[in-house]
Parts: sequence; C-alpha cells; structure tokens
Amino acid sequence: IIYNIKKDDDTMNKPVKLDVANLGPNPQDKIITNLKPQIIYIPLEDKSGLTYNHLVKEGDYVYKGDIIATSKDNFPIHASVSGYVVRGEVKTIATGQKVKCLVIENDFKEKYRTTTGSKRNLSNYRKEDFLELLKTSGIVGLSGSAFPTYQKYQIKNPKLLIVNAVECEPYQTCDKALIYHQVEYLLEGVDAILDIMQIPRAIIAISENDFISAEELNKYIGTYPNITVMSVPSKYPCGWERELVKLVVNQTYHQTPSELGIITNNISTIYAIYEMLKYHRPLTERIVSLIGDNFTKPINIKVKIGTNMGEILPKIKEYHPKEDTIIIAGGPMMGTNIPTTDLIVTKDLNGLIITSNYHEKPMTPCIKCGKCSEVCPVSLIPNEIIKNINNPSMLKKLKPNRCIECGLCSYICPAKIKIRDFVIKAKKEVKND
Repeated sequence: IIYNIKKDDDTMNKPVKLDVANLGPNPQDKIITNLKPQIIYIPLEDKSGLTYNHLVKEGDYVYKGDIIATSKDNFPIHASVSGYVVRGEVKTIATGQKVKCLVIENDFKEKYRTTTGSKRNLSNYRKEDFLELLKTSGIVGLSGSAFPTYQKYQIKNPKLLIVNAVECEPYQTCDKALIYHQVEYLLEGVDAILDIMQIPRAIIAISENDFISAEELNKYIGTYPNITVMSVPSKYPCGWERELVKLVVNQTYHQTPSELGIITNNISTIYAIYEMLKYHRPLTERIVSLIGDNFTKPINIKVKIGTNMGEILPKIKEYHPKEDTIIIAGGPMMGTNIPTTDLIVTKDLNGLIITSNYHEKPMTPCIKCGKCSEVCPVSLIPNEIIKNINNPSMLKKLKPNRCIECGLCSYICPAKIKIRDFVIKAKKEVKND
C-alpha cells in the first residue's frame, strides 16, 4: 500500500495530504449481505477494557435484539441472531486481544421477541425517550471509537450537529457506500434528530474529492433547509473529530465538542439511529470494508456483530487466500496486525486488510530527522518519547496521552521505526502511573 505524503504549509503542518490510489471498495457497488454465520461470538469486553456481565446462560434461547449482557452502568450488548446460547469461548477482537465471548448457535430464523413495525414520523419522540432509546439500543460511534452515542446527546441547548462523512482511514468506504445506497434514509434520520433534540442546523462534512457522495446528497438536500453539505480538504486525519470540528466551525475545544454546543456523529452511526427510530432496532450489524490482494477486488460487506470472519470469508467469492499474508484489523494507518482471520466483528471494526507479506525493510537507528514531529496532528515529539520510554517523569512532560494513534509518525519514519507502538506503550505507562 503506497502513499505519497505531502506537507501542506497552509494548514500549520497538521493534516497531511494523502495522494492515494483508489484501492478502496467502490461505494457504488452493491453492499454484500446475506452472509449467514452458523455461530455468533459476543465479546464480553471491549477495546477500552470495559467488561460486561452476561444475563443469559448455556441452553437459554435468545431472540435477535435481546439484551444478553450489560456493563456496570447498564450499557447493553444485544444478540445479533436468534438461537441458543451454547457455551462461552475465548476469541480475538480487533485490538488483537483474546476476550471471553458468549457463543450463540444461529437458528437462521431472525426472530425478534416483539414485532414493532415501522414508524412514519421519526421525530415523534421526546428528548428523554430518545436518549433512553439510544442507550438501550446500544448505539455507539461506528467510525472506530465505539463511544456510547447517548452520552454525546446529553447536552443542553445544542447548536449544531456535524455529520462526519469523512472516512476514518484511507481505502475505507463504509460511509460512502451508505450515502450512495441509503441517502434518503440518512437525511430523514438527520432531520428527525434535529427535530427531537431541537438543534437549529446540521452540516454534513464530506471530503473535497468525494464526488459520489456530493452528487447523491445534492439530489435531495434541497428539501431539508436546515441541513447543508460542506466539503473539507482531502487530508488525513481530517476524519478525526477535533480536526473536523476545527475545519467546519473554525473553533477548538478543550475536551469535547459539547463545549461549543456541537454534537458529532459519523454516517454509519446516523444510519444506526435511523433504524432505531424507524424500526426500534438495536445495533446488531455493521458494514466492514475488505481490501488487500487476497481479494479479487475490494468490497463492502454488511455483517452481524459477533460474526467470526474466519467462518464467512470462504463464502465470499472475491476472497482467495494466499500463503504468507498480513492481516490487519482496521485501516492501513491505525489498524492492528493480528495473527488470524478468526477475528470477531465488533462495533468498532470498520475494515479488514488481508494482503501479501512484502517483508518490510528492517528498522534502523533514529536519524533525528524530526519528520515524526512535523506530521503529528497533536504536536507531540515522538522521537523524544521513544528516547524516554523508561523515564516516567519525563514521559509525563512529553504528554503521550494526547496521541490519537493515527500512525503518521510510523509511516513517515525513514528509519522504519514503529513509532506508534512506542507512543502507545508510553501512553499506557503514563495512564497506569
């Protein structure tokens, strides 16, 4: 995967220009669905370390959408299929961690406990009911953060909803595909959120070179006077919440956008909210971009939360496994190298790369060029963090906890040092100190 990185002097050397070949899935292609896993694995721990207590036991029958586990603050996990709970098992998630999972044998009946039908007026909810529904439906940020969405909406007098349609990483087109195939529903969902939350306006932010999304949105945007489309530079990491807010409103905040009266959601999250409002459905499925030379072409697939990728990959006609491959959960910049395709789909998994191992050049000593500092979007000095990796007092001063794990430092390094890994380690050291 090749990038040509250019420093853009008019942006205070923060975002970095990525001139990339169009290797991601074509958003106009059909999203592959109807992949039916025999077994579902529901992780009882997420990437942040938050654990969940299971509410069901071996032998219990569960309906699709049933709450089967909750965290200590009652945030739920739902069954993504109907069937019997058969056992517990340890499986790998996108971080590379092995975590305990509830195992459900799919009966392929897709039965819900109650049938609610569809709702005509999506905005016919009180704010309090909307917030409760966001929580009980398990809606989270689907760009990769998995942050509980209901917490973003606990804000007084919101002024603006920013809909993030800038893909989190290069080559991922989950959101673009949703815009192309579901644009009317997405706009209906945004409009309903504005009504329910009494937000004056919404801005949908897209990349300046995303002509497909612009064309689709402009077909219908005229009927929604409180929703506008805004293009932002096609740079990485402009999909990062802090950078996007700055580009859209030319303001910064200390901790969260709520300080400015702003709520942000990405496109996939908006669509999950739409389905919640329209059909009263919890979050049980998501779209994942599949790329790499183990696929005849890159594709987007819609899969159930808890799917074992190792089970469904052989069912995908575009997939042709090769020997000596690299498997990356996530995207090329922020993804995690994992040892197996037996990866469980969690709410934060937006991409999977399976490609030939090109045996990257080995690391050499740091040449102190400073490129890692130049491209860092939060102005860290990564080479100094590495130098002081065993010096806790100095690490605190270097503030590795500000790292957003974007991976630009590792990519730009001419010595091929895996700088991001060192900074993440330092980040954990500071947190645990």
